[in-house]
Amino acid sequence: MAQCDVCGQNENMPYQCRMCGGTFCAEHRLPENHSCPGLDKWNDPEGVFDSGFDDSANDSGGRFSAAARTGGPLSYFRGNMTFVFLGLMVLTFVAEVFVLNVMGDVALFDKLFVLQTNHIARVWTWVTSIFAHDPYSFFHILFNGIVLYFFGQVLERYIGSKKFTALFLASGILAGLAQVGVVGLMGGNAAVRGASGAIMAVMGVLTVLNPNMKIYIYFILPLPLWVATIGFAIYSGFVSVSAGPGANGVAQLAHLTGLGIGLLYGAWVKEHGTSGPSELDIGGGGGRGGMGGGRRRF
Repeated sequence: MAQCDVCGQNENMPYQCRMCGGTFCAEHRLPENHSCPGLDKWNDPEGVFDSGFDDSANDSGGRFSAAARTGGPLSYFRGNMTFVFLGLMVLTFVAEVFVLNVMGDVALFDKLFVLQTNHIARVWTWVTSIFAHDPYSFFHILFNGIVLYFFGQVLERYIGSKKFTALFLASGILAGLAQVGVVGLMGGNAAVRGASGAIMAVMGVLTVLNPNMKIYIYFILPLPLWVATIGFAIYSGFVSVSAGPGANGVAQLAHLTGLGIGLLYGAWVKEHGTSGPSELDIGGGGGRGGMGGGRRRF
């Protein structure tokens, strides 16, 4: 544990500035937040510090390299991908409501936002379905958004925005494909949407990195993260086996797939890294998402 050179706050995972060598908390880690001497070299062609968003930011030449350097347009996404994903969820939800309630075009809705067994070749839905939620139930997007807001920030701070983005999108896609693929092999047709598969991957990684992280189920019941994760896995597994992978309108298999990906990636991070994130100081929610009937939601 170390203290921030600016505010004196104790940090289990302190940040060290590459320019001045100081130790800082998350609030003061950026050079402009601790009056770093490196700010005097802001116009240096090599950049003041690594963008942390994409390794190609350090390569010479290339449009993306220039854009991702400190001060470039892509620098605004560094450390903020959790909020980008939350924003995409909200924008997609608005688009869903518009297509259904204003345009009244159910066929277009399915084509744009729903990953389906019978139309798995619509590759764009592999991604759009992650951010799409039930337009008739605000609870679906609200619950997923709350969990992502609290836990996404913790993991993004630890593994970085680049890896967090790759994990979120890859696990969301694979979770959806697993659900519609397995149901298709069983002779059925699944239609899924929702971010819970990706969110469960986030929870899985955090469970491996810090299993004793204290969370609050529905903001009330304190519980170690590993207990909530095991309980969720047992419940989803039991329902999938006894009632089917899409029982009660919930994509249970997508949940389990996302969780499995997160646990595997968490084990890799732990092997190649150090300690995990500290206790979730801001509190948080836990439990299963995607409740309700109708199409498979996760």
